[in-house]
Amino acid sequence: MKKSKLEIREAIVDTAVVIAERSSWEAVRLFDVATELNITLEDVRLHFREKEELVDAWFDRADSAMLRAAESVVFLSLTPREKLQHLIMSWLDALATHRSVTRQMIGTKLEPGHLHIQIPAIMRISRTVQWMREAAQRDATFLRRALEETGLTSIYLATFLFWMRDESENSRRTRDFLEHKLLLAESLDHVVYGSPRKEAPADMAAPTVETDSPPTTPYTANDFVLHEPVVKEMRAKSG
Repeated sequence: MKKSKLEIREAIVDTAVVIAERSSWEAVRLFDVATELNITLEDVRLHFREKEELVDAWFDRADSAMLRAAESVVFLSLTPREKLQHLIMSWLDALATHRSVTRQMIGTKLEPGHLHIQIPAIMRISRTVQWMREAAQRDATFLRRALEETGLTSIYLATFLFWMRDESENSRRTRDFLEHKLLLAESLDHVVYGSPRKEAPADMAAPTVETDSPPTTPYTANDFVLHEPVVKEMRAKSG
């Protein structure tokens, strides 16, 4: 059965990562990928113009996993800080199976003299952070938005670098590291902009004040009418 274009594209990425696990990302060659998949180099070129685009495709998978994580009902009930924690860890968890290869991919981008790789990498980081803010439903504007983006980018990158060397079970140390950074950022945000107000539920009754006074009864019209004997007595005293 003939594979679809998407299936071929995904197979190329998978095969490249498998080859890298056997050797290294540096050693991956596109002709080796084509040979293992029994396709031609032209077939590979139709999907990826160069090897570096395989790295972008690898991180695109993490972006997709992160956005899918935001679709659950449980996610919507999380606090803003918890949403960011969940999104960043979902992004990292999507790469965890091949952590070593991921680290090697980043290493190639940091080599001196590769500005043609590093500038697009900066744009890719910005794109991931923007999707992260959208998934977390962040709606700050102007200066506060700019500060949020800067802070979130710093936390995301610091956590990513920490994660690449984390060998703890289920990335426990990374989760603790990220939680600490987000708590700090949240505290700073409250200092600058104040804590968000919590509105009382609409069906919550206003508090009542209990007193020892006896219950009152409604007044009637007769309560405001002076009866005839009282009127005569008042006239006699005044006369």
